[in-house]
Formats: sequence, C-alpha cells, structure tokens
Amino acid sequence: MAIVNLETPLNKMARKALRAGDHVRISGIIYTARDAAHKRMMEALERGEALPLDFTDELIYYVGPCPAKPGDIIGSAGPTTSGRMDAYTPELLDRGLAGMIGKGNRSERVINSMMSNDAVYFACVGGAGALLQNCIKSVEVLAYEDLGTEAIRKIEVKDFPAIVVIDTMGNNLYETERKKFTHKLWI
Repeated sequence: MAIVNLETPLNKMARKALRAGDHVRISGIIYTARDAAHKRMMEALERGEALPLDFTDELIYYVGPCPAKPGDIIGSAGPTTSGRMDAYTPELLDRGLAGMIGKGNRSERVINSMMSNDAVYFACVGGAGALLQNCIKSVEVLAYEDLGTEAIRKIEVKDFPAIVVIDTMGNNLYETERKKFTHKLWI
C-alpha cells in the first residue's frame, strides 16, 4: 500500500491526482469547523458579511476537540459525522474549499458539488481521536470562540493519516466497498 504525502493548501492538480482508496498523510494547516460554525458562516453570508477566512484550496476537519489536559495543546481530536455539514458544504465548495476530513457518507448534492469543484473528501478513523491529537502540532482559535469546542480553529498537522473516500470524479468507497464485500457477510 502506497501512502501519498500531501501538503496544504491543496491545489486542484494535487486533488485531481488523488483516487478513492489512496492512503494519505497530510501536513500543513487545516481548519476545524462543525455544525454550529457552519451554520454561523451561512448566516454571515446571508447578511452579506465575509467568511472568517478564505477557504480557497484549504481543508476543513470536522472535529470538536476535547479540552487539552495539562501539558497538551489539544485534547482528543476524532472526526465527527460529516453528514451534519451536508446542507452547508456546497456553498463552501463553490467558494474554493478543497476538501473535507470527517467520517461517514455524503449526500448526493455534496458529491455532485465536489465533482464540479474538483474537491476531495477524506475519512479518518472514528474513535482514534487520542492518536490523531498527536499529529496536531499547534492550535489557534480563529473565529466564533463563544462556540467553545465548535469554534473555527487553525491547526497545524504533521503526517495526519486519512483515506480518500470520495475523489474528484465521484468515486465513493462507501459505495464500492460495500458492494464488493456485501456477499461475504452472509457466508
């Protein structure tokens, strides 16, 4: 199994080279945001206000990290269910978002938007938040601090492990792998 090393920001050429099933190690800056932060960003756009940052070629990690223990910079940082952000994601993709990191399948609307915007969806293992926090080297709250764990954070990661689940062509491991192995579950 080959591992693809990725550096953020992630331009279209790099995104289009990825295929569903690729294992990656992401290094650089990524941003955190969950449901409440996405809702607040959409409300800001509806009022004609700017987003708290330019998402062009950037990645959002759907995570609400636990409070840091003494001596740590961040607590456990596992992915949350991505479908919670489906209502908001196409707007951010149209504004240049390169991709998302989370867990669970995406809606058809999100996948269509990903294909038209050459975006990628990465999954990482739920329940491995304590291990994933070790890949986070710095943390800074950027916006919506009052949301607590759901505030938008800028985090620097090194060798953050993920799998390309949906690529820029719409190939989707949640569909292909399920079909591939379904018959073996009933043997």
